[in-house]
Amino acid sequence: MTKNPPALSALVAPHPVPDQHGANLFTTDPALRELLSIYLPADLLAHLTPTLDRLGALAGSRLDDLAGVADKNPPELQYRDRTGVDAQKVLKHPAYVELERHAFEEFALAAVSHRQDVLGWQGQMPAAVKYALTYLFVQAEFGLCCPVSMTDSLTRTLKKFGAPELVERYFDSLTSLDLDTLAQGAMFMTEQGAGSDIAATATLARPDPSDPNRWLLSGDKWFCSNPDAALAMVLARVEGDPDGMKGVSLFLLPRDLDDGSHNHYRIIRLKEKLGTRSMASGEIRMEGAQAWMVGERGRGFVQMADMVNNSRLSNGVRAAGLMRRAVSEALYVGRNRRAFGKALVDLPLMRRQLLKLIVPAEQARTMVFQTAQTLTRSDTGDTEAYALLRILTPLIKFRACRDARKVTGDAMEVRGGCGYIEEFADPRLVRDAHLGSIWEGTSNIVALDVIRAIRREASLPALNRHLGKLLAEPGIDAALRSDLQAALVRATALAEQAAMPGADALARRAASALYHVTSAIAMAWEGTQGAGAVRQALARRVLRHRLQVNDPLAADVDAEADEDTALILSR
Repeated sequence: MTKNPPALSALVAPHPVPDQHGANLFTTDPALRELLSIYLPADLLAHLTPTLDRLGALAGSRLDDLAGVADKNPPELQYRDRTGVDAQKVLKHPAYVELERHAFEEFALAAVSHRQDVLGWQGQMPAAVKYALTYLFVQAEFGLCCPVSMTDSLTRTLKKFGAPELVERYFDSLTSLDLDTLAQGAMFMTEQGAGSDIAATATLARPDPSDPNRWLLSGDKWFCSNPDAALAMVLARVEGDPDGMKGVSLFLLPRDLDDGSHNHYRIIRLKEKLGTRSMASGEIRMEGAQAWMVGERGRGFVQMADMVNNSRLSNGVRAAGLMRRAVSEALYVGRNRRAFGKALVDLPLMRRQLLKLIVPAEQARTMVFQTAQTLTRSDTGDTEAYALLRILTPLIKFRACRDARKVTGDAMEVRGGCGYIEEFADPRLVRDAHLGSIWEGTSNIVALDVIRAIRREASLPALNRHLGKLLAEPGIDAALRSDLQAALVRATALAEQAAMPGADALARRAASALYHVTSAIAMAWEGTQGAGAVRQALARRVLRHRLQVNDPLAADVDAEADEDTALILSR
């Protein structure tokens, strides 16, 4: 008797190169869903879940495809139109424009913090919503998230410091959900001779003889992302005002004048960058450009700092998103590629490598939600939350952005040779990850800002009070609680020492210590709020590898570490 032949599918071996393209980056991330249930009200999360599900599906497919195309087809600068008329314009690839429509229109990433009628919800949503959406979006496309963040941050700064007539004039266009009427924002701050040293700003502002409320700006800005934005915040020194920081004021620069003509500044050239190639960055020369002063004269940097800090937090969120995408790719490869008769994830060294990727990625994710929650409280006028925010923001910007560089690189290695090929997302993640620790303040500058918050804002006591409340929550393992309390005492002592006069060399160590102890305590607390034993296992790994002394020559026979690894990798 002849047997039926096997089905064709049974004869085809699984493809040896795993590829998770098409995965839903929200539904395949149970930890994100658990954390959202902690940090968002239940009714709001239920309302947003279909939106998050759609964004997760797009991020793992269509948005990822568009990001790859936009990365390979960077914007170009048109100097003249075809008739020879001077008409500067940044020409964007259609793939980038489609990404813009998803970000600004469908998911309202720049408007969600400023409008009370977006995503089908009536009322102001907390900051955690914007950052959860950004966290998912950036896993596909990083470059566009810079203009999104600057539009959001410019709107925030204008509302806070701008004259009512300026706010009324531009608010609707800054928060439009129609890309064709949207006014995107930018920040023109960096100069060749005044990178992080704002006191050395050389761009000059003088009164406009034809309008007492207007100023004319002249000077060069060296690194301006989104250079053709409709509106930009610009730092300049009023002619005749004092040297140093006290002479720097903040101005709002429109791209176009009331008569429709272009304002008096030019894009000299576009930058050729290592990463964020999809998004234009350029050099700007202002030649009597019309602008309006924002806020108090001579306090430009204090006011611009609000925009910078918002952008720094966005940098931390984006770094967390990049790490999550890198981890998800590495885990997919580890679980689906076989070597030596086993899945990679079952090989001891690979398990250790994956754990080293997961821990910093989860630290950053926890810090995103802790900082977002604090931002929401601070915006209501809570002075304690403001002091806490002033230290959490530079902490996440400093450490998460540095961790992203290593995590994305090591995750690329998990994929092996294929990870080095531009057809996969890994190289783009690595290139983009290097941006976070440079823009809006390099690592040294941001570590010093942590120390500045300790010295000037009473931020360290506020941080200790916050972490003390988290540690007091019932349900944290007693031994873990004791170790975390001891680590907090030591990290605080180091930070206090770093804040002493002449101790700036300790700033980076102190910032890292505070970041690690804050994220570990917060993860342990999350474990008591419904996120399960995994969060406390992660907290133990942070303690062991970032906050406690380890002998590099000792053999690791820590059974608890093996149990924690198995628990973490089971998700």
